[in-house]
Amino acid sequence: MTAIMSETSARVYSLGEFHRFEAGGAHFLYLVPAGAIFAVDGAVGNLIDRLSCGEVPHDRLVGEVAAANGFAIEEAEELIAEMYHANVIVAGDSVPDQPQPLPERFPIQTLVMNLTNQCNLSCQYCYEFGADKVATPEGKPKFMDAETAKAAVDFLLAESADRRSIHITFFGGETLMNFPLLKEVVAYANRKAGEQGRQIDFSLTTNATLLTPAIIEFLSQNHIGVTVSMDGPKEMHDHLRVFANGRGSYDIIEPKVRALIQNHRTRPITARVTLTAGVSDVIRIFRHLKQDLGFHEVGFAPVTTSPNQLYAISPSGMDGVLEQFHILAAEYLEYALRGESHGFSNVSDTLAELCQGVNKSHPCGAGLGLLGVGPSGDIAPCHRFVDSDQHALGHISTGIDREKQTDFLRRGHIDSKYDCHTCFARPLCAGGCHHEAFVRYGDTGHPNLHYCDWIRDWTHTCLEIYGAIAAKNPGFLQQFAERKAE
Repeated sequence: MTAIMSETSARVYSLGEFHRFEAGGAHFLYLVPAGAIFAVDGAVGNLIDRLSCGEVPHDRLVGEVAAANGFAIEEAEELIAEMYHANVIVAGDSVPDQPQPLPERFPIQTLVMNLTNQCNLSCQYCYEFGADKVATPEGKPKFMDAETAKAAVDFLLAESADRRSIHITFFGGETLMNFPLLKEVVAYANRKAGEQGRQIDFSLTTNATLLTPAIIEFLSQNHIGVTVSMDGPKEMHDHLRVFANGRGSYDIIEPKVRALIQNHRTRPITARVTLTAGVSDVIRIFRHLKQDLGFHEVGFAPVTTSPNQLYAISPSGMDGVLEQFHILAAEYLEYALRGESHGFSNVSDTLAELCQGVNKSHPCGAGLGLLGVGPSGDIAPCHRFVDSDQHALGHISTGIDREKQTDFLRRGHIDSKYDCHTCFARPLCAGGCHHEAFVRYGDTGHPNLHYCDWIRDWTHTCLEIYGAIAAKNPGFLQQFAERKAE
């Protein structure tokens, strides 16, 4: 005991790594190494202010904390010990929390099945056929067949180890161009998972052009989550989401989307918007998709492309997007304080990560808990790299190439991204999308430096929203405890 007390007395304290913010009349710290949020009272604030002036030895700090707050020596000791173990303050022997190291094996939880690489639209920004995409080698099938699909299901069941709940996302191309196979996969996967006493969940992304009452009924009956790629009102949606003859697709999908939202009774329907230079009126798009059409949630993402494309959003354009995000974020907070759902998923997804204390080693699950499988059976880190030989991680007939997987994950690990090591947003960002990095920098492990200021600003905004809700309506946050944040 004497040795421990002597060791403690010998400590010289300084501030740990955190991001300070205020919300709802309360003060908070975002503890960066842990990805945790800590409420700050007056005593903690005084302690931080004192250490802001420089290092302080233990015994002197105890005395100053006691005097500043009217504490007994024992109370000051307890406060300092608590802040030390939380890494709010650190000393030479502190061991801060770190993102998880690269695992040798990680069971898959989600498989993205590209049922086809074909699409009935010719969206000008599509990464599948754009100049930024490594061309799919000749001779590979454009449509997945039943044998490959069933082998992919078997692969997922085998590689997911003892996970009781697993997930399949159907993707394309346009997913519904291979709808008969989708139905076959759902039946096969449910049967195989059931034999093992496991649950399997399904979702899909679609452009909605091929929806029919029968398809909608099937999706509803089988509890299949649906995300519709839609870019807003007619003139904005039709700006780039066109058929091969240049005709816009809005008039085709609008009544189908309304039917989907009305008749899919088992899962909420969401929209995903791709923002481009010609389509960046975030507020108007949100109002149309959420209020006019009735989507449950609407999420936005800037187009993934090289900066020299005409549809790429300029830095000033991204500033405008952020301003509109702030307006919707303020609305979101107003709704949350009333206990109501707003529908801006860019906030919801970040709140989910904050509530779960996410501290990412990688930007997403690509190559880790999530893999993509193309029509050929090639395994990719995610759907965006499907059937690109340069990024293939194996084949479902032969399994995962562990050497390639390890290389992909090692380069994508936050520890390999030195530019990120002093950024407070790194627990949520971890450097940004692998595919975006490849498009911009030619390296899937390169941090997305062009978005850094944007991400920091948005992370701070979401922290303020979290803090305000935690201070004024904490029950609202309970819904995010188990929510999967994409």
